[in-house]
Amino acid sequence: MKALILNSGLGSRMGEYTRDRPKGMVEIGGGQTIVSRLLTQLSAAGVSDSVITTGPFADTLRAHIASLGLPITVRYAHNPEYANTNYIVSIVNAAPLLQGDDVLLFHGDLVLEDSVLADLIRTGSSAVAVDSTLPLPEKDFKAKIQNGNVVAIGVEFFGEDCIACQPAYHLTEEAFSRWLAEMRVLIARGETRVYAENALNALDGALPLAPLELGGRLCAEIDNPDDLAAVSARLSQMPGEKFVAIPEATEGRTNG
Repeated sequence: MKALILNSGLGSRMGEYTRDRPKGMVEIGGGQTIVSRLLTQLSAAGVSDSVITTGPFADTLRAHIASLGLPITVRYAHNPEYANTNYIVSIVNAAPLLQGDDVLLFHGDLVLEDSVLADLIRTGSSAVAVDSTLPLPEKDFKAKIQNGNVVAIGVEFFGEDCIACQPAYHLTEEAFSRWLAEMRVLIARGETRVYAENALNALDGALPLAPLELGGRLCAEIDNPDDLAAVSARLSQMPGEKFVAIPEATEGRTNG
């Protein structure tokens, strides 16, 4: 199992916080940055191989991660067109480094509880994080669910069959390959500014993707300073959180 962390965006809504660094390097309290927390969690869970996409301040991000000294292999996939494309292009750029394994996919501004990562790793099938305890957000992702399967994800979906969704995925090797193939179709048509989820939606439910219920647990993107304040405050109320390694998650793992 490999992790893919998307850190190639501009992070412009964060203002001064991202003036000289990528959003993943924003500090969230306790001496942690967004990316240091996630990599520490992945390492503790037995995930030994990760790929991070880069955009602005790529060298700064590499130096920060090297300074952490974590026992996890980190490889990088740079998107030189980060200013003019969305992360659909970054994912396709990273694909050669992810072959032959299940993939844990995270947006690089995502902060989540240890138990959420544990559940993502444990699931034997493809899944995405959803939270039925939250109201449908106006501008953020919602998952459209039919017959227990997530058939579409986007900001535009509303209705009784929709639920708040966060970009934290477990994708089987087969599911990731199918999604990638559809991403490449969109890119070939010149659709490089869309979400990667647009490619998922084009499959019209053909890709098995289960909703993984959060039940109010922390799993949130930090899009702006208000989000940062809210997430940091919540983390400060969880000082005892500690990841317990999951032995079964490492069985049969390849590190190619």
